[in-house]
Amino acid sequence: MRASRPLFVSALLRCAAPLFVLWVSGWSGFAEIRVGFAEADITPEVGMEVPGNYGKVYSRKIHDACKVRVSVFDNGDRRVALVGIDALLIRRETVQEIRARVKEGAGIEEVMIGASHSHSSGPVGMILPGEFDHASAEIQELAYGKSSCADPGYLRRVVAATAGAVLEADRKKELVTVGYGVGQESEVAFNRRLRMRNGQTFSHPGKNNPEALGFANPTDDDVGVIGVWRADGTLAGCVVNFSCHATTNSDGIGANWVHYTEKVIQGFYGREATVVFLQGACGDVTQVNNLDPRANPAPDDWSRFVGGRVGAEALKVLLGMSQTRTAEVPLAAGSRVWEIRRRVPSAVRVAEARERVKGSVGDPDWVWAKETLLLDALIARKREVEVEVQAIQIGPVVCLSNPAEYFVSYGLKLKKRSGFPITFPVELANGCVGYVPDEEAFGPGGGGYETRLTSYSNLEVTAGTQLMNAALELAAGMKPAPLPERPLAPVGKPWLYGNQPPQLE
Repeated sequence: MRASRPLFVSALLRCAAPLFVLWVSGWSGFAEIRVGFAEADITPEVGMEVPGNYGKVYSRKIHDACKVRVSVFDNGDRRVALVGIDALLIRRETVQEIRARVKEGAGIEEVMIGASHSHSSGPVGMILPGEFDHASAEIQELAYGKSSCADPGYLRRVVAATAGAVLEADRKKELVTVGYGVGQESEVAFNRRLRMRNGQTFSHPGKNNPEALGFANPTDDDVGVIGVWRADGTLAGCVVNFSCHATTNSDGIGANWVHYTEKVIQGFYGREATVVFLQGACGDVTQVNNLDPRANPAPDDWSRFVGGRVGAEALKVLLGMSQTRTAEVPLAAGSRVWEIRRRVPSAVRVAEARERVKGSVGDPDWVWAKETLLLDALIARKREVEVEVQAIQIGPVVCLSNPAEYFVSYGLKLKKRSGFPITFPVELANGCVGYVPDEEAFGPGGGGYETRLTSYSNLEVTAGTQLMNAALELAAGMKPAPLPERPLAPVGKPWLYGNQPPQLE
């Protein structure tokens, strides 16, 4: 067993925003690793709100289960937990409550909780109970009566189920070996922002639109996988990272296309293999190819296509780990918490919004007016938003989280600059601050609804860069482990039947 090499860095630094706290702790590598997996059902009841819109939508049926899936890694010196939750998002307050229960129940302090961004999941937001109680009656009606809201009872259930699953995974830890890999899937995800002839960028301009010139931003085709194997060679579980909105929306509530990713992997390895999904940076990436002239598939066919192909690629990566599994898994974790300022709508815009919301809800600008007033009410209570960036190292993999619907360009930069062999950008983790576009999106050729000021998305223009730099700083404080390699074969001798000269007669 190799002795641990603890590293602890604590600093208070100044930036444009208020003071923030940075910490990175403990890198240690041992020739023994224990990992536990667990899951819990958080399927909402029929009739509850389905978040993902600026107004209210209600569920009518269940397609498949919504779950919390957890992996806990323990190398004898450090424990870390990776949590994937079938949810549109998870608010900061909910994360803190879950973490408090986990710390009290198991003493685990380093927990990353990432939402899959399923648009067919349960009511965890977007607005929390009591969030606008400070505002006027008119604003409260816009918030609670006209907007997508969390259900208090469902939130309590999610908190209990998630904390319970982490505690169960910790209890179920067993000696394992771990493998790592990255595959490529390029047929299911596309950037939804396109350059237009008028010089602007549109989100989803529509198929066969002659004004569309091409994609404004790239995609990320990486399917990142961490595989965990029992002593008997069976797959205990895996962690999968891929970047694509979960908006295929099968007929009813469920995990969206992630459900079919799980089915593919479990179809080969068995239902006992837990699949923890962590959503990559996909704030501007969906399954819709606006440059494809053909009609889109039916929703469930689309879910099968996206989830099935991502699952198939993850399966290929898992199958390639047979000679590269290891029990020596360095673990490290760190986080930075600070506040980022909101963009403030002008007084003129607020006044116009007050008049517009008196009109018809059917007015296409009514939603933006409502959102302007809700944002104005939030700013009256607090101008800044608390954000957390977290880094968790598992061997040669670093998971770098952010609480945003994060543009893919930032995710690609994180992968290029992290210094790790494999990087998992994890968006909508440990909180939610809405869309965080890249800075180009706010420029003369930018645009798209991701850049609009709403109660959901409103951080200052440099927020994405701030989140990226914080993640890179955390990764720089860690020591990446090399990717395990296949062993070299011994010097061979010719095959008995293969070293014969040709015969011509």
